[in-house]
Amino acid sequence: MSVQSHTINLNTQGNADIQDITNQVSQIVANSGLLNGVVTLFTPSATSGLTTIEYESGCLNDLRRLFDEIIDPNRSYAHNARWGDGNGHSHIRAALLGPSLSIPFEDRRLTLGTWQQIIFIDFDNRQRRRKLVVQLYGE
Repeated sequence: MSVQSHTINLNTQGNADIQDITNQVSQIVANSGLLNGVVTLFTPSATSGLTTIEYESGCLNDLRRLFDEIIDPNRSYAHNARWGDGNGHSHIRAALLGPSLSIPFEDRRLTLGTWQQIIFIDFDNRQRRRKLVVQLYGE
């Protein structure tokens, strides 16, 4: 078995900016020289997360609305009182979604479903430069 590490750099707008990173991850897997294995994505950030979804405007709007409904950015957060940066809701949203995602690959191709794309969501309340860790384990 072999382990490889790569990165994906992103510029985000914040405020639940959703970016489809499926093609970048697919390219890393295809160019890795590994035939079968698992790719793990990790965002070293306390205000962003990773998941899969159908990357379609209706689904994306529904996901943003859901986060607004369950973790309202206008609610009072102890984190905001302590640090004054106004992104308490961003931390809670990221914790709920999670910072990592693992996807098997076979024959150098991700095993995603037909309507399943990999998305990165930046919940912070401002623009950011993000660097995702992409690690492959396989043969």
